Formats: sequence, structure tokens, C-alpha cells
Amino acid sequence: MSRIDELTDRIERLLLRHEELRRTNALLQQQLAVTTQERDSLRARLSAARSRIDALIDKLPSHAGESGHTPDGTTHPDA
Repeated sequence: MSRIDELTDRIERLLLRHEELRRTNALLQQQLAVTTQERDSLRARLSAARSRIDALIDKLPSHAGESGHTPDGTTHPDA
């Protein structure tokens, strides 16, 4: 095989590899976009859940002893 034939074969292999890498890169970019969108959605849901929890906490009595129960749910002896 001549030097030119070897170079031609190598160039053809490199071109095939280049195209394969381009396709792989495109798929990875697509997966990244989907994952980023999912992450943003989960962050929004987490933020909404935190807001709901904060609102529920704000509705709790300010002192656990006011209801006659301790934080573990047992009855306070002085109540």
C-alpha cells in the first residue's frame, strides 16, 4: 500500500469518527436540554413545596406548651 493510500484510508477513518462524534454530541446536547428542563421544573416544585410548608409552620401556635402538649405529642404535666 502506498503512502497516499494509507493517508487516504486514515483521512476516511477520521472523517467517519468525526461524524460519529458530531452525532454523539448532538444527542448529548439534547439530553442536557431535557435534563436542564427537568431540573428547573423540580426546583420550581421544591420552591412551591417550601412555601406551603412555611405557610403551615406560620399557622402553628407560637408556643408548644400552649396546647398542653409537648413537641413529642405527650400531654404536659402542668396542663
